[in-house]
Amino acid sequence: MPPEQPQVAFRVEGGRLIARTSVPISPQAAADDRERERGYSHLTAPLRQRGLVCTVEYRLSDYFVHASLPDGSELFISPPQEPPREHPPGYPESWLVTRHRSAEPAVYEVIYDSEPDGPHARDGGDVTKLLAAVDTRLDQLGVPTRPAPKRSAHEIAADAVLHRAGFVPAVESGGERYHRLPSGMTDLDEERLVVTRAFDMLRADGFDVSCHPDLLEHSMPPPWIPEKSLGDRLGYLAKGIEASTHTRDVVANLSEVTAPGDGVLQRVVEVLDTTAEWWDGFGGPADHRYAQRLRSIAENLDSHAAELREIRSHLADRHAVHPGKGRVRENQVTASTPAPPRVRAALASSPTTAQRRAASAPPATTTAVRPAPPARPSSAPGR
Repeated sequence: MPPEQPQVAFRVEGGRLIARTSVPISPQAAADDRERERGYSHLTAPLRQRGLVCTVEYRLSDYFVHASLPDGSELFISPPQEPPREHPPGYPESWLVTRHRSAEPAVYEVIYDSEPDGPHARDGGDVTKLLAAVDTRLDQLGVPTRPAPKRSAHEIAADAVLHRAGFVPAVESGGERYHRLPSGMTDLDEERLVVTRAFDMLRADGFDVSCHPDLLEHSMPPPWIPEKSLGDRLGYLAKGIEASTHTRDVVANLSEVTAPGDGVLQRVVEVLDTTAEWWDGFGGPADHRYAQRLRSIAENLDSHAAELREIRSHLADRHAVHPGKGRVRENQVTASTPAPPRVRAALASSPTTAQRRAASAPPATTTAVRPAPPARPSSAPGR
């Protein structure tokens, strides 16, 4: 696995089966983080993302997080200090969050208290609830919100696999992204099938995946995975346009998107309309609203498709060499990005030329690869 390739871990948290994607860090960096943050990096990182200066300090019997706020006050996030209690670093049974300012006007407030006799006792050591309360108060105090984290191409690729496997994207209050199973999916056998499908698909794409054996369906055969997704195949159009030197080349690729009836945009409109009609069949008020929203999006997209067809026609009328591109062999298509058959046909100057080019070009049809069964973690004793 390349060092930048993210790792995907399936596990149960708070009674929910989720998938977390993380970029691996070096052992030395992890050791430095543990030493500096004392196990509280899951608290300091979200605070630093909002521009706050944080430290991890020791008081009485345990470590706590200290952050300086823009108004001169200080934020303290602490586990119970007295009496001392044993717990994994950074994961106590409860939390106390306070805000102090000794200078006038003096401030002392309890933002969050999940100790047994506190107002948030039901949340216990839940870090998600803790960060949600802290974020709400920081918003009220005018502390800048955290920017959306930038995700690498590898992380986005893992997101796409989980999306196709049936998972739903979600964001914690601290800004961390993860994927969960649909809330209406309660059958454990079905959950195992979805997790196993995602596990196999990720392994087939070369991702490092971890999962407890009990979460997998070991009798499920490996999935049939297309070599290229539909989105990847459409990427040929963008690559073809990028390599184009003449308007006719761009028009040929763009026509696949804008063609009336069977163009890409028209097919998307058809998918949305069909989904709306299907969803309407549930009959509930919320179902009708979602169906109507889908129809509205389809109508807007149909309108944009008509506008794009007009723009494509203007480009076709232009019929000229791009001034910023060097003149190359007429209608050249790079070997690394073979054009789809209909694009090759549109670029052909005659049927004979089209046949000759189609014969010499690599096959454009999509093949499917059935990967070798991935090494799923075994639940058998002694393995």
